[in-house]
Amino acid sequence: MSARLEAHPAPAHSKTLASADLPRRVRAALERLNGLASDALGRQLEAMLSDFEQQLFKLAEQARNPALQADYFETLRRVRLHRSDLAPHFMAGLESGLAAIRDADATGDVPASELDFDELRLVEDAEVSEESVLKRIAARHESRAGLPLLLLGQRFGVLAGKPAFDAEALPVGPHRLAQVLAEASKGLQLEDSYRLMLFESFNSRVMNGYAQLVEAMNALLARENVLPGLSYVPLRSRPTEQVVERDADVAPEEAPERRREPAPRARVLPPSERPHTRWQGEAGNDAGEREDENIALSMLQDLLASRREVVGKLRNDADARDHVPLQTPDVFEALGEQQAAPPTPSQRPRTIADLKKALLAQGRQKHGKATRLSGQDEDTFELLGILYTEIGRELREGTISSNLLERLQVPLLRLALMDRAFFVRSQHPARQLLNSVAEAGAKWLDESETDPRLERQLRDAVDHVVQNYQGDADVFEAANESLQGHLQTLARKAEMSERRHVEAARGKEKLVVAKRRAAEVIGEAMAGQELPRFLRNLLDQAWSDVLTLTLLRHGEESEEWQQHARATQALAVASAGGQAAPEGLAEHVQAALAQVGYHEDEAVVISRHLTGGRDDTSQDPASRTELAMKIKARARLGDDATEARSKPVAPRNPREQSCYEHLRTLPFGTWMEFSLNQQGDVVRRRIAWFSTVTDRMLFVNQRGQRVDEQSLDQVARLMAQDQVKVVTADRGRLVDRAWQATVSALRNFAGMPGQPQGAHP
Repeated sequence: MSARLEAHPAPAHSKTLASADLPRRVRAALERLNGLASDALGRQLEAMLSDFEQQLFKLAEQARNPALQADYFETLRRVRLHRSDLAPHFMAGLESGLAAIRDADATGDVPASELDFDELRLVEDAEVSEESVLKRIAARHESRAGLPLLLLGQRFGVLAGKPAFDAEALPVGPHRLAQVLAEASKGLQLEDSYRLMLFESFNSRVMNGYAQLVEAMNALLARENVLPGLSYVPLRSRPTEQVVERDADVAPEEAPERRREPAPRARVLPPSERPHTRWQGEAGNDAGEREDENIALSMLQDLLASRREVVGKLRNDADARDHVPLQTPDVFEALGEQQAAPPTPSQRPRTIADLKKALLAQGRQKHGKATRLSGQDEDTFELLGILYTEIGRELREGTISSNLLERLQVPLLRLALMDRAFFVRSQHPARQLLNSVAEAGAKWLDESETDPRLERQLRDAVDHVVQNYQGDADVFEAANESLQGHLQTLARKAEMSERRHVEAARGKEKLVVAKRRAAEVIGEAMAGQELPRFLRNLLDQAWSDVLTLTLLRHGEESEEWQQHARATQALAVASAGGQAAPEGLAEHVQAALAQVGYHEDEAVVISRHLTGGRDDTSQDPASRTELAMKIKARARLGDDATEARSKPVAPRNPREQSCYEHLRTLPFGTWMEFSLNQQGDVVRRRIAWFSTVTDRMLFVNQRGQRVDEQSLDQVARLMAQDQVKVVTADRGRLVDRAWQATVSALRNFAGMPGQPQGAHP
């Protein structure tokens, strides 16, 4: 036990928003907030439990101790039995916290006089460990979502009629969510070590998208007129290197106080190093994806300013000064007319440049003289034009995506004219819709992977935008919401299909391991013995199946396995003629062979050969040959799982070895691109599972269907030859790749090709 004392207040009764004494508007806002949080967290809780079950199953498979393996399986059984209770209890705890925001202790400031010191007690070490893990998880995500949590605390202060809530007191804050999980998970009846495993799964599966959830809650409360104009943009500190250089002139005794460097944070892999693991079209939820949006916009403005300067030097703008400038609202309205016009058949696809020409021609007719766009509007047309060009490089010919992308040109132009954040915000609804449409026709998809139902959903989403967008960004959000729901359904189906293939592959792995162990036992028994080839083959084939099946059914520590292992040693000795077979061995062999499917007559003959000793001259050679042929032709246990026998290969060189070690560290679900030809055509395959025991990798396609199985060694050698590449998170989505190419083109045009994206030029 720990010597720490803890005061435990009496548990609060569960409250609901319907029964809470709250003003009508406050209750309505909290009900909508509860619905948003419950919907987002409910899906993630299900994913967390599935991930936790997979961890338990994997630990059970790898356990060498039968008692430990049984413990893992018993825990897995309890989780599956009670998992349906976790989410309702979690949601009840979440709603209870929201309903109590106007209670006296809602802000977490409990007077010392109200603490019940009669309940002081020694705290178990497990409780201390659990509390520290939960605090660490909460502190981590509080740090990641620091600014949005401050804004949310201000809005909750308005709802509660109190000062602003801090992160620890927020009923939807990371600390409260961790506490709610701790209470809700008690129904799973887990031991302390397994509870800690569950909390780590909660950290990775549920809280990974917490920063986005906080921003969504802020947006919802803003729409409910709860401090709608609240915002705060912090001053960004100078790079650390500049601080260190400035401190070099400070006296040693003053330098520590001047520097005051922030506390180190856990390193989060950047998107360029993190593998892409999402399904096609699935929206991202990485924490911190939006935190550098202001930097990205500033960088984009600098690049565009550099581009305008270069363009101005390359062309003579003297004539353009006489052109009538078109105001952005006029451009928006003119594009609206083109959006409402029915599509006209054309011999070639329409481009953004074509739209610009048509717009300027229309302006000339209206004003009677040449017109021009403003510098900012010109940049918007140029940006979207380059982006569309880069997207087109990634598309297969003859897909529905080309037509739908062309129809989206005008609405996207109008949106970008009003909201340039479309270009830099990864989770912008319009950008998600654009990505979903583009990925449906991506080159990395096989033609057999097309989905008519998905194409219909894409067409409906684009139709909704074209018919309804008049400046309201919610139109894109509504179209994308329906589409994302369908994509999530497809992702769940793909995961289920993938899981079935993974379970089958794991079963094959267990069979391979059992066959290996059976071969080892037989080899050890025959070591130093001189057995006739015929009897050796009987042991290697018929009796090997018996050992394999026994090991799979009962395990290596079972009495059945021990009996068969002793019988193997006796059979090897008897077959070598060292001594007579023990009494009852023949019947034991017959019964064992019958269990693996041998006919009674065959089992008797095989048993007689194995226990009859080395002197088998009385046996007819023809009958032995006939028996050997029958056994060889017989379908053996696990023939489909037998490891492929390939020709010996050369040792891996240093680069191949490095790729091999890297492959073993990749998480399941990582996407990889396989080169198909020298023209650059690729196909994407997802690592559903791999085994470090059998060295096999299982690949599935976008639908979760098994498409290939290779060895880790083969894939590593292909990686070393750049024929296989890991798809990283920053290049996982097609629009992200196209946008990176767009920014690179702007940098090259401005003469700044070497600077990293996301930084100031």
